[in-house]
Amino acid sequence: MIAYKFLRADGSTVFSGFSWPLPGSEPGPWVEAPVEPCCSGIHACRPRDLSYWVGQTLYEIELGGEIVEERTKVIASRGRLLRRIDAWDHIRDEYTRMCADRAHEIARAQPALTALDADIEPSITDGPAMLGFMAAAIAEERGGMDAYRAEREFQAAWLAERLRS
Repeated sequence: MIAYKFLRADGSTVFSGFSWPLPGSEPGPWVEAPVEPCCSGIHACRPRDLSYWVGQTLYEIELGGEIVEERTKVIASRGRLLRRIDAWDHIRDEYTRMCADRAHEIARAQPALTALDADIEPSITDGPAMLGFMAAAIAEERGGMDAYRAEREFQAAWLAERLRS
């Protein structure tokens, strides 16, 4: 299975700190771990999950062995990084701005949420993960968990479309 993996700039993971062997002209070596969602295993995301896991750098990853699919991620017993997706470096700021604009639009559509609108622009420096979350959280305030998920789906579709280009 081919999926995506966001990492820190140095190739380490946000949650465990594991340093991935990065690909060069060839894919990186296989990494193996027992599958235990949120605890162990090779965690990655499908295109529809991208907005939940936004990070500094993005890689295409090949997953193998046992694969467990969850609502917003996949976990496998083995994986290897195939290539860095340089397109993310070029659209990261555009994604952040798009999320900020969506957050403004959602907040301004309901008078009770206009106070949240003031927090959006100062948060842009916090980056794409924060702005994606803010837009989804404001949507949730407006329309509940279904609205949160719909906003995340919109963001993921926006990302997937641009990453394919």
